[in-house]
Amino acid sequence: MNIIEAYEKPAHLIQSLLKVWEQSVRTTHLFLSESEIMNIREYVPQALINIENLVIAKDENNIPVAFMGIENESLEMLFITPEERGKGLGKQLIQYGIEHYSIKKLAVNEQNPQAKGFYEHMGFQVYKRTDHDEQGNSYPLLYMSLSQNP
Repeated sequence: MNIIEAYEKPAHLIQSLLKVWEQSVRTTHLFLSESEIMNIREYVPQALINIENLVIAKDENNIPVAFMGIENESLEMLFITPEERGKGLGKQLIQYGIEHYSIKKLAVNEQNPQAKGFYEHMGFQVYKRTDHDEQGNSYPLLYMSLSQNP
């Protein structure tokens, strides 16, 4: 896997990352309905364009298979294609983010227990819970901070 930092975000890259996002969400965010996924999907390109730091993992064919967005020492997004899950790529990206961007905190959907468990395994601990996400939807968020280096 190649891990690269995206300083430029051309439209074709954003479209490739949108595919990664959608595949990942359909695999991990089982609490979302089809209409909710499609609604959120509309906002993903702008979020990708506006994120301060975008780190992408590409396969041997130079195709994006995972990405994370980081802002102000906070992991704002981490998405991995279903085919690459469970192979250590998430761990590799988190470690890269901690080392290069000083990631110290993140928020995760409470209804995504696999992600919560992964972040706990990486050394993050819950310090706060909300009943709604940042958009006011009824999706509880768990705010986690890095308690130790993994």
